[in-house]
Amino acid sequence: MSHSANDAPLEVNCPQCGNTVIWGPESTYRPFCSKRCQLIDFGAWAEESHRIAGESAMDEADLETLLAQADKDAPLS
Repeated sequence: MSHSANDAPLEVNCPQCGNTVIWGPESTYRPFCSKRCQLIDFGAWAEESHRIAGESAMDEADLETLLAQADKDAPLS
């Protein structure tokens, strides 16, 4: 029985160290190659070294200003 290219397991590179990882149930920490690489990446997110681009979240002062402006703009009933 011959194996086609589709039978080959998917391989990805560990986003932390670049080692090859087989994408399957035997790779517990996928897409990372190890618990160590997973924890290094998690730590970078926790200390905000990694972040998703976009606008900053509003702080409480911004929210109060927005609510006060909404109260001014609301029609009188």
